[in-house]
Amino acid sequence: MRVFGLTGNIGTGKSTVASLFAEKGVPVIDADLVARDVVAKGSEGLREIEARFPGVLASDGSLDRKALAARVFGDEQERLALNAILHPRIGQEVKNRLERLAAQGRDLAIYEAALIVENRLEHGLDGLIVVTAPIVEQLRRLHLRDGLPEAAARERIAAQLPQSEKVAKADFVIENAGPPELLRAQVSRVLDKLRAGYTRRGT
Repeated sequence: MRVFGLTGNIGTGKSTVASLFAEKGVPVIDADLVARDVVAKGSEGLREIEARFPGVLASDGSLDRKALAARVFGDEQERLALNAILHPRIGQEVKNRLERLAAQGRDLAIYEAALIVENRLEHGLDGLIVVTAPIVEQLRRLHLRDGLPEAAARERIAAQLPQSEKVAKADFVIENAGPPELLRAQVSRVLDKLRAGYTRRGT
């Protein structure tokens, strides 16, 4: 089974593109959802987080994400400790889901994650799709979605790897700057190439 990464910076519409692939019948594994699942209520991952970071559970026994974020924010050692708990579990769960898809006879899947290039994961994939958008669109979407004022939105954008560096690693670039029908057309063109057998491996 061929697996293609899908990534993009904040406010580019990466999740919208992922949903369009899913609409066309391509299974999508969302790294954010996997990350939530591995620390779900009652999970081994959540028990390990509670042991390492006492006091980060909500009253119902689920993870209080804001409390955990406050514990690790600005503290590199705490962030590394959290990643040491999360990353192996996320990686294993992604592998398990891909194996299940392959066992079902699927020949193509999309792995959606924000930090594919930052974590150099593109080397283990059959190709990389990068979603881009002009900064004015990123700012507008962050304001609409998160209510962020422009200064705060610019700060979050600036904290990420520049879009140009991700584009340099891309096999396909989808520019999300126009009307929805233009975005759909780009997704369709990319999917046609993927279904035709495209892979960067061995090329």
